Amino acid sequence: MTHYIDGQFVLDSDALIPATDLAVLRGYGVFDYLRTYGGKPFHLEAHLARLQRSAALIGLDLPYSLEEINNIVLETLQRNSYAESNVRIILTGGDSDDNIMPRGDSRLVVMVTPFTHPPEAWYRDGVKVITERTERYIPEAKTLNYIPAIVALQKARAQDAIDAIYIDRSGNALEGTTTNLFAFFGDVLVTPSDGILHGITREVVLELASDLCEVQIRDLSAEELLRADEVFITSSNKQICPVRQIDDTVIGSPGRYTQRLMAHFNDFVLSHA
Repeated sequence: MTHYIDGQFVLDSDALIPATDLAVLRGYGVFDYLRTYGGKPFHLEAHLARLQRSAALIGLDLPYSLEEINNIVLETLQRNSYAESNVRIILTGGDSDDNIMPRGDSRLVVMVTPFTHPPEAWYRDGVKVITERTERYIPEAKTLNYIPAIVALQKARAQDAIDAIYIDRSGNALEGTTTNLFAFFGDVLVTPSDGILHGITREVVLELASDLCEVQIRDLSAEELLRADEVFITSSNKQICPVRQIDDTVIGSPGRYTQRLMAHFNDFVLSHA
């Protein structure tokens, strides 16, 4: 297993950053995650653009061009031999003179690991999720601060659920800890508009859905969500994952509109492999 760490390709056992890095001291940094299809990174350009945007939103220096990072990702993939891979691109805060303020020497880390597909039962039967009253700081940025997500996931797993849907102070459903949220009301597809990370898979789904049904990008209250006919979540590693139950409310088995989107999505990614 070979990773790229701050200018060098190293084995997994040597993939280290200093304890003085602000990513360690203060949790200051951003990252992005994608997977491969047919060994090719899926929508790498879009993921790199989001990484750049995330860094800008938290004032983090990006000392590489997107083309340079693109080439590093491709070389890291070539140095590994997995059928399909996870790719995690991390930009740390670097060292600091006072242990709090960055001085502009961010570190780039590219980690490649074997991809494991989630259980088939998730897609056949649907999954359970819970709701959690919380909001992420700068939700448009994919930062290293995953404390709210970890706490929410601990609660979810204690209830035999795979994810938690964030509910904001106004009672609107936003997104999952690592997923975007969609709901069908009849043949109308609704997804939250604000206070979320705009997922790359989410954008693909919106593009595919525009040819199949009416799409509304708007606020979605938690109460309305529980009345949905079909619900699903999306992410790079989960793709389109149908939701069977939210808290104690049973939504039901994967519906026909969700199944149609799942089929279209599978066709789409296979065409890009």
